[in-house]
Amino acid sequence: MSMLTPPGMGGKYRVTGAAYPRMSRRRSRRRIVLAALGSFLALALLGYGTLQLIGVFRGDAPRDTASGNCPTATPGTARGGPAAPGAVPAAAPGASGAPTPAVALPQPGQITVNVYNATPRAGLAKAVGDELRKRGFVIGNVGNAPADFDKKVLGTGILLGSPKTDKAAFAVLGTQLAGAEQQNDARESADIDLILGDAFKELTAKPDADKALAALADPRPAPARSC
Repeated sequence: MSMLTPPGMGGKYRVTGAAYPRMSRRRSRRRIVLAALGSFLALALLGYGTLQLIGVFRGDAPRDTASGNCPTATPGTARGGPAAPGAVPAAAPGASGAPTPAVALPQPGQITVNVYNATPRAGLAKAVGDELRKRGFVIGNVGNAPADFDKKVLGTGILLGSPKTDKAAFAVLGTQLAGAEQQNDARESADIDLILGDAFKELTAKPDADKALAALADPRPAPARSC
């Protein structure tokens, strides 16, 4: 009998050999799951770190995600490239924080408008002239368009004036008729002809025209594009 066999026990309970048999412990399923999760996280962190290193070596500009700011390039340079020879940096509008100054525009009462009808519709020039007078414009001649334009204007209208006429006067009158084409002739006076064409239906609604005038007088810089 082996010395490992307790006294009084024999037969099938007899233990042979020089050591007690070692029972293998069952591996916990929870430990297996945790080990697999830890390995996955380690691989994910390793991959993220590798991508960051690649971005650094490629010279990609970081984005300030906390403040929402986009990376900015030096004026006069292309992204990732050197400055062009002789390039002068341009100041961004409103960069100093000062409000954009209002533009001095002529008032409608300072603009004389001649209204001419180049369409077959009778009485159109008078009706448009009366409406422009209500909006503050000075109305000059009213009648049918000259032979050079009569029945030959396919668009909504033409603004015709001297090359010396203030461009702002064209812009102010243009707010009253969207799509009007601007042209010049040889006149010396500052009055402007409004020649109504076949596509004309009505003047721009006064609330919309007033908004357009306000936008001309107080231009705002375009909003910065997002990344």
